[in-house]
Amino acid sequence: MIEIITIGDELLIGQVIDTNSAWMGKELNLAGFEVVRVTSVRDRKDEIKEALAGATRRSSVVLITGGLGPTRDDITKQTLCEFFNTRLVFNEEVYNDVKTFLKGRVCRINNLNRGQAMVPENCEVIRNPVGTAPIMWFEKEQKIVVSMPGVPAEMKEAMSKHIIPRLKARFNPGVIIHKTVLVYGITEAHLAEKLSGWEENLPKEIKLAYLPAPGRIRLRLTARGHEEEILKNNIDKAVKALDNIIGEHIYGYEDLEAAEIFGQFFRSTGKTLTVAESCSGGYLAHLITSIPGASNYFKGSVVAYSNELKAALLGVEPDKIAKYGAVSQPVVEEMALGALKVTGAHYAIATSGIAGPDGGTPQKPVGTIWIAWVGPNQQVVSKCFQFGNNRERNIIRTSETALIELMQMIKEKRL
Repeated sequence: MIEIITIGDELLIGQVIDTNSAWMGKELNLAGFEVVRVTSVRDRKDEIKEALAGATRRSSVVLITGGLGPTRDDITKQTLCEFFNTRLVFNEEVYNDVKTFLKGRVCRINNLNRGQAMVPENCEVIRNPVGTAPIMWFEKEQKIVVSMPGVPAEMKEAMSKHIIPRLKARFNPGVIIHKTVLVYGITEAHLAEKLSGWEENLPKEIKLAYLPAPGRIRLRLTARGHEEEILKNNIDKAVKALDNIIGEHIYGYEDLEAAEIFGQFFRSTGKTLTVAESCSGGYLAHLITSIPGASNYFKGSVVAYSNELKAALLGVEPDKIAKYGAVSQPVVEEMALGALKVTGAHYAIATSGIAGPDGGTPQKPVGTIWIAWVGPNQQVVSKCFQFGNNRERNIIRTSETALIELMQMIKEKRL
């Protein structure tokens, strides 16, 4: 078992987001290791030592990042000396590395820079070619503690080239296989109810996790063992059985965002797309264009937030807006048809709704969203959704739902 300790006041006051532990956890998992705990502590000796004591008591390997800089608030090295009952000594090789790294970057090497070459006497030093702080590898009572710089690029260099290879050679962790199934259009509770029998019959080496997000759920199947082919076959069988139960709710089998799944799919169709947005305010176009290669199929977008622009740019009849309101089936369908006509695309999407937090009525409360889709034969499909009262979430759900639904309709030849 592996634990991670991240050190630094900046992590705990929200000044810096801890991306290190997320990256480390992912890479260790890919290598077959299980990370059981992540702890973040301030730059305080007693708190660092307390975290170390607990981690080394529970786990075989403890990986530390942070607190190895040259300034007075970087106290990790001295704290490690106290924890392992040793002292700092000067390391000539590290000092030469520091000088090489800083050559051309600073006018002269000062005492703070030289201090980077002071390392605990009883550790193994792993040299750092991309920074000034070396990696320190400790072993005591069959426990391994590794201290690395908190700078992400330096940590990644150390993990990829030294730490993970050495841990794999030492522990032979086996294989971990993940399969992600992307689900939409069903709540977590209803999904769990539908899958209860399937979940009970999963092989013991396969674990299931529900990872919900607004409007969609990731099902992650994890298999752990030493026979990779057997694990893959068991995962594949489980996914095939899953498809028979909830196939109409599955929109992908990779751990990707909805826009990435859509982009991969739509590019393969050889068709083009345009969008007309009201309540989503350009976010739908943003999702589409955030994926490389979107220029191969995306014609462009019209953000017609006002009723005047809906009429002027998309040809929506003012009488329909007056009669039904901007948030209505007739208006959103005309928006989609107008976008198709203006751009000459094969497909069009239109959105109109009440994102909130105000603007709702008893008949059309906040979160009421209409989405329309038009295909090459001018067939129109439209749906009304109720997404709740959170403005940001409503915009995101509207945009992602628009993409997922279009993808599913094309796959099923409904549009």
